[in-house]
Amino acid sequence: MDRLDAVTVFVAVAEQESFAAAARKLSRTPAAVTRAIAELEASLSARLLNRTTRSVALTEAGQLYLERARKLLAAHAEFEGAVPDDHEPSGVLHVTAPVNFGRQHVMPLLYDFLGRHPRVDARVLLLDRVVSMVEEGLDVGVRLGRLPDSSLRATRAGSVKRAIYASPSYIARNGLPASPPELIQHSTISAGAINPHADRWSLEGPSGTLHVAIKPRLVVNTTEAAADAAAAGLGLAFLVSYQAAQHVAAGRLVEVLSDYSVEQIPIQIIQPAGRFTPAKVRAFIDEIGAGLRRQFG
Repeated sequence: MDRLDAVTVFVAVAEQESFAAAARKLSRTPAAVTRAIAELEASLSARLLNRTTRSVALTEAGQLYLERARKLLAAHAEFEGAVPDDHEPSGVLHVTAPVNFGRQHVMPLLYDFLGRHPRVDARVLLLDRVVSMVEEGLDVGVRLGRLPDSSLRATRAGSVKRAIYASPSYIARNGLPASPPELIQHSTISAGAINPHADRWSLEGPSGTLHVAIKPRLVVNTTEAAADAAAAGLGLAFLVSYQAAQHVAAGRLVEVLSDYSVEQIPIQIIQPAGRFTPAKVRAFIDEIGAGLRRQFG
């Protein structure tokens, strides 16, 4: 049995939650996939998967083995990618980014990237939470914010800011707040994704940080919903600039109290530190980074 091949098959079955789907992904027969898993389990003297007629689920041993299997495959891919600097980017590139930012700004750049590099395939994980790049087998990611994790290397690719936005229709009906304390008199929309405290906003003004009380008319859990509600004229919303950009471009939102926005939030391309950087990762950092800097630099 080729152990590395068997591990590849196991990871495919675990991720697809199906022997048939894994077989299609790997261009193999279902029988070959079933045989590889059986041989792997026999060699380990452990059951890795529970099978039913409709689904496949990891056992406790399988969950532990999957973590190690992903690390093994990532290390092997890194080893295989140890080639001269002028080598053409190739292989599977595992990428992560925030959901909305990734969809709006990273994915269009990635489409062009894949067009330029036909030997690169991509697997993208869009999440609004921080994940362990090593444990998830990720090569590179785009992250908004500071980087406290010293096990990562970062390349800056621009910045965004948080600011207050309102629709022209809301402003016509209710006027503008002249200063942050007046926000308590206005209808506001709070988004839990970036406003951990629904009843106050933290702003940066000429004299420093201000914690301003608000009385939200609407509380939602996503910034997209907050932006849409503000564009519909319900009230003022505190958003990251890229989240409001489409509404601003269409004239549905304008920035309010522009002297009291939040400090710039860095956009960073990250990768695990202390490991060889394959050509596919270097190309992503250079090219996607350049694209983001054109928009946010």
